[in-house]
Amino acid sequence: MQKSILITGCSSGIGYDAAFGLKAAGWRVFATCRRQSDCERLEDAGLESFRLDMADPASIREGLAEALRRTGGTLDALYNNAAFACPGAVEDLPAEALREIFEVNLFGLQDLTKLVIPVMRAQGHGRILNCSSVLGLVGIRWRGAYVATKFALEGLTDVLRLEMSDTPIKVVLIEPGPIASKIRVNSIPHFEKWIDWQNSPRIEQYRTSLLKRLYEPSGKDRFQLPASAVTAKILTALTVPNPAPRYYVTTPTYIMGIARRLLPNRALDWLAGLG
Repeated sequence: MQKSILITGCSSGIGYDAAFGLKAAGWRVFATCRRQSDCERLEDAGLESFRLDMADPASIREGLAEALRRTGGTLDALYNNAAFACPGAVEDLPAEALREIFEVNLFGLQDLTKLVIPVMRAQGHGRILNCSSVLGLVGIRWRGAYVATKFALEGLTDVLRLEMSDTPIKVVLIEPGPIASKIRVNSIPHFEKWIDWQNSPRIEQYRTSLLKRLYEPSGKDRFQLPASAVTAKILTALTVPNPAPRYYVTTPTYIMGIARRLLPNRALDWLAGLG
């Protein structure tokens, strides 16, 4: 029988590539997005797509219910991919900005996962893949809000994996590094909404660093890979009999994974400060 997977955050980037890549590999893919217009675009491209807004508990319930309606009540895999960034210095981050990003990057993910687990328990199998980041391993400047959500996701997923070890449900972290996507462009509205950089004591650092990264075209990161590199790891995590707890993608993730385990804190701070 054709296996099914629900993927969140499919409008672009990693989720978009995963949806098409898994469909090409024979999976029945439910490619969900926050905006209806994006769902219609994916439908026109040949995917099954419907709304699922990770910041809206009702939308999460309705999105999963739609997937289960289409399969007759089963779901083989869930890939929690949806997330966004809100760049800015930690001292300039309002608590409301943190609440907003955690709502999507962690709380909505947890809501959806909790609803999926009973389905997988009942059918006797399932895989839950959570998209973390190299920034779930180490923090770098200007990324405090995003880093906080990914550090939290790492811990939550580790514990879930341990707790699910006595069930047929496998829990996996996918950990990309620099990947070609729209996350930088998509972060700009959140930066403009929440960060009062013009009244920050770091105003000159914003001008010479973060603003240039956000608004000025830049060359390709030498370590950057296409989103298809993530899709390849997702396919492995979905198909091997006993998936690894973590799948790194890109050289920086491998480097930081090793550094996190081996380097003293001051050396790790120096290394992270190069980013």
